[in-house]
Amino acid sequence: MESVLGVSGNQVFLYPASDLAIIVSEHNPAETLNQKSGVDHARVIADCFRHSTVLPFRFGTVFNDDESLRRSIRSNQRQFLSNIDKLRGKTEMHLKMFVGDCCGRALDKHLPAGGASRGYLTNLRENASRQRERQTRARAVSFQMHRLFLPLDEEVSCRLTESGKMLLDIAHLIDRKCVERYQSKFATTSAMMRECQMQLSGPWPPYHFVHRLTRPAHPQPVAVPAQAPMPVAAPVIRIPEPVPLLA
Repeated sequence: MESVLGVSGNQVFLYPASDLAIIVSEHNPAETLNQKSGVDHARVIADCFRHSTVLPFRFGTVFNDDESLRRSIRSNQRQFLSNIDKLRGKTEMHLKMFVGDCCGRALDKHLPAGGASRGYLTNLRENASRQRERQTRARAVSFQMHRLFLPLDEEVSCRLTESGKMLLDIAHLIDRKCVERYQSKFATTSAMMRECQMQLSGPWPPYHFVHRLTRPAHPQPVAVPAQAPMPVAAPVIRIPEPVPLLA
């Protein structure tokens, strides 16, 4: 980890904790965590992900001192180990689909402020009908993607863009050894579904599925004197067997 820099370019440290290794860097509370800090945090996670199974802490998770970090790890160790077992050898592929059809029309029409007028009620019915059409279309496309890619698990969200297109944001959990097969399936699917604009990214650490498994047990940032540095929690990685500290 000597070549890896954490938030604000600070040195990254590895804390062994039984079968886990905790990756942290120091953070001065006088410094604001910004977008670049988030990129730094993600870079450390990505580097660790190349070598081991990773459970990323949420960005901005801060501990007051080393002892509060150790207490948190001890109290959640059983859950961490269980989550690692579920995600070992897995990766996340991120699929975005822009669907433009009759369900992609703007849902929010201007509604008159005249109470329960006929036009007002008509617009309400039209908007409700379009909303149902959108949800039905989203479920159908999501089900089709599931059948085509056969992920181990998935997270799906749907929203309407300003351009009137429906955006499906899909995270698929797959085996890391199946990434090339998944990419090949994506190429075939995007050529087949020309009416949809599709974007693929990954492999990524399984962010969506870690946060689903992990209950909100980590402490929030706390106020301390500005001169006191605080370690910022980064990944939790599994040590498969006793190894030197920086192996």
